[in-house]
Amino acid sequence: MADATTPRTGIGFAPEERAPTVSTRAARLKWVVIVDRDLPPGRAVNAAICVAAATQSAVGGLLGDDVADAEGAVHPGLPWAGCSVLAADAAALRIARDKAAAYADTFVADMPAAAQEARVYADYRAVVGKTAAEDLAYCAVSIVGPRNRVGKIAGKLPLLP
Repeated sequence: MADATTPRTGIGFAPEERAPTVSTRAARLKWVVIVDRDLPPGRAVNAAICVAAATQSAVGGLLGDDVADAEGAVHPGLPWAGCSVLAADAAALRIARDKAAAYADTFVADMPAAAQEARVYADYRAVVGKTAAEDLAYCAVSIVGPRNRVGKIAGKLPLLP
């Protein structure tokens, strides 16, 4: 089982790469979450959170250290290298997902629409298992990979409003 600094996917930041004192633009990897812009707000937020959770558990070194406030209360670490949440129509979302998935050194977590339609995880698995890859519609996708590549894949997409 991977811990917070050991990437399960082979993609992530080594402990010595974590640089919380420099700009997020200096990080070797870039993390974006792209959400279907036509989803209602609650579903859009749900989709972004779900793919972010899958990403954090699979890509090591994304989170910075916990932070204590002046009274000593601890606040869990946040992504030290940043994460942009972007919007795209369904076609652009699929294109971004497919481009990113074509690279072995790029992590992709996606949320098929079936995930928001099912109330039971086993039902979600069954629906996706019977659906051809080209027929899957996506609510959101999370991409972590080399900064330049992720920038080319997602660079022209606007921030999620």
